[in-house]
Amino acid sequence: MPEHRTEDRAAPRTAVATRDVPLLPLWAAVPVSVVAGIVLSTAFPALAWWPIVFVAVPLALLPLIGRRAGGALLVGFAFGAAFFSVNVAFTARYLGPVPWIALSVFEALLTGVAALTITWAYRWLPRLVPGRWWRLVALPALVAGLWTMREQFLGSWPYGGFPWGRIGVTQASSPLAPVASWIGMSGLSFLIVFVCAAAIEVVRQRSLRRPLSYLPTAAAVVLLVVTPAFPTTDAGSIRIGAVQGNGPAGYFDERTRDAVFESQRAATEPLIGEDIDLLVWPEGGVDSDPTSTPVTAARLNRLVEQIGAPLLMNAATARGTEYFNTSLLWEPGEGAAAAYDKRHPVPFGEYVPDRWLYEPLAPELIGLLQLDYTPGTLPPVIETAGTRVGLAICFDVIYDDVIWDGASGGAEVFVFQTNNADFRGTDENLQQLAFARMRAIETGRAVVNLSTVGTSQVIAPDGSVIDGLPENVAGAMLTDVPLRTGLTPSVALGPVLHAVFGWGSLAVLLAVGLLGKVRTRRTRAGTTTAPVPEGSGAAEV
Repeated sequence: MPEHRTEDRAAPRTAVATRDVPLLPLWAAVPVSVVAGIVLSTAFPALAWWPIVFVAVPLALLPLIGRRAGGALLVGFAFGAAFFSVNVAFTARYLGPVPWIALSVFEALLTGVAALTITWAYRWLPRLVPGRWWRLVALPALVAGLWTMREQFLGSWPYGGFPWGRIGVTQASSPLAPVASWIGMSGLSFLIVFVCAAAIEVVRQRSLRRPLSYLPTAAAVVLLVVTPAFPTTDAGSIRIGAVQGNGPAGYFDERTRDAVFESQRAATEPLIGEDIDLLVWPEGGVDSDPTSTPVTAARLNRLVEQIGAPLLMNAATARGTEYFNTSLLWEPGEGAAAAYDKRHPVPFGEYVPDRWLYEPLAPELIGLLQLDYTPGTLPPVIETAGTRVGLAICFDVIYDDVIWDGASGGAEVFVFQTNNADFRGTDENLQQLAFARMRAIETGRAVVNLSTVGTSQVIAPDGSVIDGLPENVAGAMLTDVPLRTGLTPSVALGPVLHAVFGWGSLAVLLAVGLLGKVRTRRTRAGTTTAPVPEGSGAAEV
């Protein structure tokens, strides 16, 4: 009879013999990833169900565990496509489905590529250091770091990136938001993903009955829940009049000459005679360039004389052959006293990168954008009446560098000017407003977030709302806005934290992969050259 050999189940397996088995078959992993993307989108405004991230993130991670490269790419793409197609649906409001589909698919492709790193972390780290505590602490930390790195990657490349779908911004209305004043939105994303990844490992390690196994997860939860906002220093207040004109400021709105200017001026009239330190109009509040149009300059001069305070306004300006999206501080009797040019013009919205490449693909859409704005280089801070005001224009608010530079430049309050008219009827304005609230918490500064058409709000340094105007309503706010000094750790350590969460996580992953390969080769070499006992009857290797 032939000899039947049985496997010794007690014998240890070498790293060479270990095979990764996906937790979910591919036919299930893809739909689960789609569900994860859709569920995560509900954590963002308008729904803003912030606790749902603790469901969505595990649903996104589980399908990646044990996957091969091709499967990880597909699963990551499915998650990204589902998330971005819902989260940025507002891009189809006026221009139709092409920009929406193109942006969603492109971001999904990048998400799929970045998902490979998370899959490799799940494969490589347990092989290198298979102990329980490595699985409960080091593995969740690496996965959280790589998730955060993915957010930074999507937020910086290409064409400046699109940092719109960060986990941290979902917590603008949650009790977890104060953590961002210490470690920023990236740090908040890291801690949330760490909690989710650590909880997964507790279950995978069958450690539900081991109380000590809960320590890493519990410690991260405690940090999220009990950490107070970093205290910045009270520096008095400034009385700001903020005007939302609700004029025809959209790209396709029908308008007469200076129609937006007139809507802003009309909504400003109730503030005439009030005691005001600074009057603020939104992005695009002036239809023509006041630096080259004497009639517009004269009208602004009359307005600031009536108000008795400087006006912070915004218009398209030209310098030589270049055009800028510019905020100007218009002083009584002086005119333009200070300026800031938008640092991050919107690709395919305010300029067309590589026009030679994209115009043949969508000539009608690309042809709509004949004016390309140049990125600004001026500091995002102006000074008026002894107060330093930090600035961000529209999508500038989603880029960390503008906010860090404003706070580091001595800003005691922030003013964010925006124009949401092209997204009327969508939740884009609320998503952008969530960024503004998180910036207030990150920097420990009050924020005046002002739109042409709404929603506009004055936000306290703790993220609470002091004053506001609803969408599609013309009106003005006159608010005593608190001033603050002192840098939060989020601002002071911002670039360092970005490097640690981003490049640091990638460096650790590469080191783990390299050390794992070295160990595997040594194990194989030791097996190949091991002496054969005499009399064993085994063939010589």
